[in-house]
Amino acid sequence: MQNDDPIKGRGAQIHIANKFEQYRNVTDSDFLNHTLLEDGKLTNTKTRLIDTYPKTIVNRVDSPDVGMNYSLNPYQGCEHGCVYCYARNSHEYWGYDAGLDFESTILVKRNAPDLLEKKLQSKRWIAQPIVLSGNTDCYQPIEKDLGLTRKLLSLFLKYKHPVGIITKNALIQRDLDILSDLAKDNLIRVIISITSLSEETRRLLEPRTASVQKKLQTIEVLTAYQIPVSIMMAPIIPSLNSHEILALAKETSIRGAHSIGYTMVRLNGAIGTIFTDWLQRTMPDKKERILNQIKQCHGGQLNNSNYGQRMKGSGELADQIAQLFGVARKKYFSKNKTTQLNCELHKFHKDNQYKLF
Repeated sequence: MQNDDPIKGRGAQIHIANKFEQYRNVTDSDFLNHTLLEDGKLTNTKTRLIDTYPKTIVNRVDSPDVGMNYSLNPYQGCEHGCVYCYARNSHEYWGYDAGLDFESTILVKRNAPDLLEKKLQSKRWIAQPIVLSGNTDCYQPIEKDLGLTRKLLSLFLKYKHPVGIITKNALIQRDLDILSDLAKDNLIRVIISITSLSEETRRLLEPRTASVQKKLQTIEVLTAYQIPVSIMMAPIIPSLNSHEILALAKETSIRGAHSIGYTMVRLNGAIGTIFTDWLQRTMPDKKERILNQIKQCHGGQLNNSNYGQRMKGSGELADQIAQLFGVARKKYFSKNKTTQLNCELHKFHKDNQYKLF
């Protein structure tokens, strides 16, 4: 059965075969996480949470072009539903699909705080910034009820350990008390991800993230609390949000952001199929132009996985976008400087703790 009407509150509109599964069980409708209404339309059910208990929680990041060495993800899968999200493919390793499963079946790492505390107590651990989250958003909607991220931040504060946060959600304001205490010792950096200043574009691309106005207001609030904020305009999608670069840089700078970065959209793995289907459903008149321009930035393909090129793209169009960001930084962020997070306090704190024994 084909679902022609958009599924409200979801980015991906389809389930897609998991590349690791040789066989696939399907229901009659082939929409496993949805309820069929009397009029024949499909509606999304409540998000399903699955408790997991990993053995480790701090991940070494070996990729040389992502700007972090360690990450921590309390959740796998993300309710935000960003249709372009590179993390979708990782859901396949858990036996779920990168489409609707990714945003409706969320794995909750219940023991994340215990694992982090064990890590921070280890004599062998040498403090380096740990980023929440390198894969899925640590402030996605279920965090409001579960509070895993708040527990993790409390531990970073307790052990005087540097931490970074990347989020699209204004829920981060809930934790201003902890964040402001971390900021006093230069132990926190926040990156707010803003893809567009257009609320209509935001709703289509990332349906369950905070509104544009809430994101901009979050920058102002964090800045007022002396919590350093940077902006990530990610991803840049040609002919969809690429024209907003200077306007977005100006608006976020006014609100107090220290710097701005970006990535080019890359449709690796199953995301190419998901994004193409989404374009056909939401803006069919722009579909071919957008896809063709994405290919122009990746050597004729929807994705280029080569380090150094996959995040920024290559070719004339990618160069033009890079030049625009150069202008944006020079015009709106030239006076702002980002200092390294404090990695010394943790060692001092840990040594003092051991002396008590």
